[in-house]
Amino acid sequence: MYQRRTLVASSVGLHARPAGLVAKSAAGQPAKVRIAKITEGVAGDPVDAASVLGLMTLGAGFGDEVELSAEGDHAQASVDALADLIAQDLDA
Repeated sequence: MYQRRTLVASSVGLHARPAGLVAKSAAGQPAKVRIAKITEGVAGDPVDAASVLGLMTLGAGFGDEVELSAEGDHAQASVDALADLIAQDLDA
């Protein structure tokens, strides 16, 4: 399993438009990526990163840390692509 943590850079967090962009990118990745919000250094329950509703239920706001994970072929490339996207201001 490949895991990577990143900070949410969008001012509205993973809500509405940013969640849609992340979910669309996740759906296009060769590996299934899961994402969890980090609270006090511990990852919460992960959700499917390709699910807009799942992303919005995380409650990940601006500056919050999230952990992305995937298994199998292309796991690292898939996780890295999404982590890089989340680390951008998707509201711009």
